[in-house]
Amino acid sequence: MTLSRSDDTTLIKIGLRSDLPAPGTVKEFFAAGRFLCLANVEGIVYATNNVCPHWGGPLGQGKIINGKIVCPWHNWEFDPRTGETRRKLNARLTMHRVIVDGEDVLIEFRDET
Repeated sequence: MTLSRSDDTTLIKIGLRSDLPAPGTVKEFFAAGRFLCLANVEGIVYATNNVCPHWGGPLGQGKIINGKIVCPWHNWEFDPRTGETRRKLNARLTMHRVIVDGEDVLIEFRDET
């Protein structure tokens, strides 16, 4: 399911509530032609592109350590709220809003125009 909205965003259904990662874990999803990483940090689910900006590691195969998304390749840590890392000033993940509507899980993408 894809819904375009009037505020330059698009909602994409990526799965069901039961598909979400358990607290303290990450999980990979494929939606809108790209892989996503969903991270459950203390019961709050965050979504980002699945590619680490360092060397392209698959973030959805990483871990949550001390509330951060940790890349499995070189242990770069990212804040799931902002996408920022302490490793490099301008390296930042693109974050997407997660919407749970009943049993459906949707991700909000900003239209790139």
